[in-house]
Amino acid sequence: MNETLSNFTGIFIFIFVILVVWSVAWKGVALWKAARLSHKKWFIALLLLNTLGILEIFYVFFIAKKDEDKGIVV
Repeated sequence: MNETLSNFTGIFIFIFVILVVWSVAWKGVALWKAARLSHKKWFIALLLLNTLGILEIFYVFFIAKKDEDKGIVV
């Protein structure tokens, strides 16, 4: 029983670390793009909401990409 709990804890910690790294990486890219494009409302939303990278990926590939393609880089 104790060995099973130990294995579960190790797997949980590994998955947790992977999710944290994934989320922080996407959040960093999205916040950098939002700041560069002067998207203040998006910056605040990205900073405060933790969605495991889902909102950040949406922002990077759809919202920021659209403005970068238009040449609205400040």
